[in-house]
Amino acid sequence: MGIEIERKFLLRDARWRESVTHRVRMIQGYLVDARTVNAGGAKSSVRVRIEGDEARLNVKSATLGIEREEFEYLIPRGDAERMLASLCDGVLEKTRHYVPHAGRTYEIDEFSGENTGLVVAELELEVADVPFARPDWLGTEVSTLRRYYNLNLIAYPYSRWSEAERAGQAC
Repeated sequence: MGIEIERKFLLRDARWRESVTHRVRMIQGYLVDARTVNAGGAKSSVRVRIEGDEARLNVKSATLGIEREEFEYLIPRGDAERMLASLCDGVLEKTRHYVPHAGRTYEIDEFSGENTGLVVAELELEVADVPFARPDWLGTEVSTLRRYYNLNLIAYPYSRWSEAERAGQAC
């Protein structure tokens, strides 16, 4: 892969649900915890994810922002299950909904478990500043807010956020 360019948004409402083309359940964990990454003790996050029948190992630079280095590799599902069970300090579960809009596909993550109630839209782009059509249901951009990164949702889940931290979360 090399570089991932991704924008993250909160949602104004649930109208996006009308346009979902398909969805997949995901479970993921990290081999380097949020505290280590956020303190600068690691240059990257290392994620293990089971997505449907596939499993992947993902290495992503620990920098904040919409443009980050990223490398991803298929791995045997049994290896992923074992890593999640024995090498991760917790797991995150979500359903990813795919929603096309104006020639692009938004990936809308609806979290469960301790992150129930959090719904975030992601849009991958080919260039950081490329214009894109914003659907009416798209809300505030949170691309550079660390608390919305999946790595941090394991260490500090949505269920523990204050009302001030949740401000702007619509659905």
